[in-house]
Amino acid sequence: MLEASNHQELPAIPGKRYFTIGEVAELCQVKPHVLRYWEQEFPMLEPVKRRGNRRYYQRQDVILIRQIRALLYEEGYTINGARQKLSGDEARGDRQQARQVIQDTISELESILKVLRA
Repeated sequence: MLEASNHQELPAIPGKRYFTIGEVAELCQVKPHVLRYWEQEFPMLEPVKRRGNRRYYQRQDVILIRQIRALLYEEGYTINGARQKLSGDEARGDRQQARQVIQDTISELESILKVLRA
């Protein structure tokens, strides 16, 4: 259960619609230049670009980046291997992604519960 402990180190994804590259870098614990590089290497990662070519990531992008991070840093995949795993049929049934979504939802619900109790 090494995966679960590594995911607990990452902060919960806030209930926002868009995130800046700096926010995503903090949420995923990678540097902004790594995110820009991954955009080139993983075609499914396409943040919205607005004024002045500024990147805005959506929630599903953050989840995808966390998946990429886990594949590369924790499971030892190469860039090509991670790209193949994410684009293949097995990506649909990926338990890791489901666990991450469930964990993030639980964290968000706990924070909402704290606000409601206050």
